[in-house]
Amino acid sequence: MASRFAAVRVHAAHRDEERAERRPEEWLLIEWPEDEEKPTKYWLSTLPETMPLDALVETAKLRWRIERDYLELKQELGLGHYKGRGWRGFHHLATLCIAAYGFLIRERVAIPPSGPPRSGRLQAPDLPESSRPRGAAAAP
Repeated sequence: MASRFAAVRVHAAHRDEERAERRPEEWLLIEWPEDEEKPTKYWLSTLPETMPLDALVETAKLRWRIERDYLELKQELGLGHYKGRGWRGFHHLATLCIAAYGFLIRERVAIPPSGPPRSGRLQAPDLPESSRPRGAAAAP
């Protein structure tokens, strides 16, 4: 994805006739793809004044990645199949789906062309000797 962007500090006017003072400055970010005859998207942002343009663009486009992740969680990993009524059951399902998604992302990075091949698998850390599984009998 590639596009042209511009950003300027503005005072947004949201029913300002009802206000006694002007609103603080915000960023107005504008996207204008080269093949379009006029700008196509606009964002208002309260990010700090010192924020560089590339960081503004990355933040604005982050929504696309989040929506893609959520769609994949729902369709590919089963988050959208929950039929229960309680928060606890949904929380358990969401936890498992997110863990599976994290595993799949890690595996995708390991397979070219997404990234360089890894030299080896991660090793599980050794458990301390004092560790015992939940519900196990107390140590003698």
